[in-house]
Amino acid sequence: MQLQQVEIFALRMRLRHPFETSFGREDDREFLLVRARTQDFVGWGEVTVSHDPFYSYETVATAQSVLYEYLVPWALAAPIAHPDDLGARCAQVRGHQMAKAGLEGAVWDLYAQELGLPLARALGGTRDEIEVGISIGIEPTADLLLRQVERFIGEGYRRFKIKIKPGVDYDRLKAVRDTFGDIPMMADANSAYTLQDLPLLQRLDELGLMMIEQPLSYDDIVDHAELQRQLHTPICLDESIHGTDDLRHAIALRSGRILNVKIGRLGGLSAAKRSHDMCQAAGWPVWCGGMLESGVGRLHNVAITTLPGFTLPGDTAASSRYWEEDIIEPEVTVSPQGTIRVPDLPGIGHAVREDLVRSLAHAHWALRR
Repeated sequence: MQLQQVEIFALRMRLRHPFETSFGREDDREFLLVRARTQDFVGWGEVTVSHDPFYSYETVATAQSVLYEYLVPWALAAPIAHPDDLGARCAQVRGHQMAKAGLEGAVWDLYAQELGLPLARALGGTRDEIEVGISIGIEPTADLLLRQVERFIGEGYRRFKIKIKPGVDYDRLKAVRDTFGDIPMMADANSAYTLQDLPLLQRLDELGLMMIEQPLSYDDIVDHAELQRQLHTPICLDESIHGTDDLRHAIALRSGRILNVKIGRLGGLSAAKRSHDMCQAAGWPVWCGGMLESGVGRLHNVAITTLPGFTLPGDTAASSRYWEEDIIEPEVTVSPQGTIRVPDLPGIGHAVREDLVRSLAHAHWALRR
């Protein structure tokens, strides 16, 4: 395919409910959308950055700069035979995985449309529906947390991820376990602990958690290996894994037993697929994590989750979990059985509301061939 034009939109969308993690609280979501056009089709990708460099060093500002100055001109320069090829073309830029993923996502959408296939099928996916869980931020009180869990149980979600941080951890999780019994539950620490917290982390073994996600430093796989040796609960790695090299090292060191696949963190759908394949070979289950995506990123998450190694429910909740009004139609919905139907139309399979995108955008850039 030959790209004719690539546009970058900087959006700010108000969350329906504030979302708090150990990094802090978000009331609004700032991110970038990429719109790529060939002669016949338009494709969309989402850059899952934030305004601040807390989860990652990437921000809206850095991603926009790297896309505009380097990645987009390189993508426009010559035809692209397959989305996998874009990674090699952009490899000279070190890191900036989320910026790369947003551009590559738009190219994957175009590629699937050119084949006349849903994005899931173009990736090699096999499922017609996916099981999904819910991610619940740090609530001000235990009672509010219990009310949230009760609500989402009623909505059919299959797995409950509870955000924790020092001082808001064991007692909160135990309250959920005591109240709701043997529901599938995990804890997400977002790098808030150290090996000095070993006694507390070992205490979490009592609660029968599916996993503890990224308890230690965002760039660590060595201490995680030591911690995993001393825990019965599987460790799931997130922030530590920025690509297949990190994953290969973590598998060799036994730094965990599960991988959270985030398309943006890994550098795109192609890298996410390769990571899935490596985990399958190593016997690591994988699931798809969320970054408070709009409908565009949410549909990319749905598509990757159709690969066979995604055996655990991910974070791809309904659009209405986060937004009063999403930028796609129809919006992503979750069935009473806790599943999302995989789109069967070519590409991402839902229409993007370009009028709403443009009204929400506070900045816009365009580059042409």
